Amino acid sequence: MTYYGGKELAEAFRKVRKNTIQIAEDIPEDNYGFKPSPESRSIAQTLAHMATATTFPMMLHGERIPVEKIDFAEYMKTVAAEDAKLQTKAQIVAKLRESGEKFTAMLESLNDDAFFAELITFRPGAEPPARTRFDMLLAAKEHEMHHRAQLMVMERMIGIVPHLTREAQARMARFQAQQAQATR
Repeated sequence: MTYYGGKELAEAFRKVRKNTIQIAEDIPEDNYGFKPSPESRSIAQTLAHMATATTFPMMLHGERIPVEKIDFAEYMKTVAAEDAKLQTKAQIVAKLRESGEKFTAMLESLNDDAFFAELITFRPGAEPPARTRFDMLLAAKEHEMHHRAQLMVMERMIGIVPHLTREAQARMARFQAQQAQATR
């Protein structure tokens, strides 16, 4: 028995996605075209990518399509087309909510230790050559957190203090006020 399974993966991803949605909502739509450099994704493109990024783990682990049966070139075209459909802030936020709910529901349905331990072997030349399903499912959360960090830097660049920073500042202010009150 493991101490971290589908229910825990779902709860962790749900929290990460909640913070992503908060960032998407905090950024005004007129800033969605902002790019930190010409070769970077815009805010909208980054959020759209995050909204569709759970497609692959849903196929591999939810639908249980064997990795060798996935045509990655075709898959990448399909995902790029899905990303391109997400044009407005409302569409992007809705897709973030929808894909997050679907992904967490799939994660919650997983409760078999043998399934999590199963090794997925990739095509020759892939690095790493194989990963467990658990590692790959955890990677979906890590991937989102990677892009969320990029978004938080972009927020700073357009003059927004990220919500997690605002929350930490409010906690610190409350703590300092309590300390000051206690020393009186």
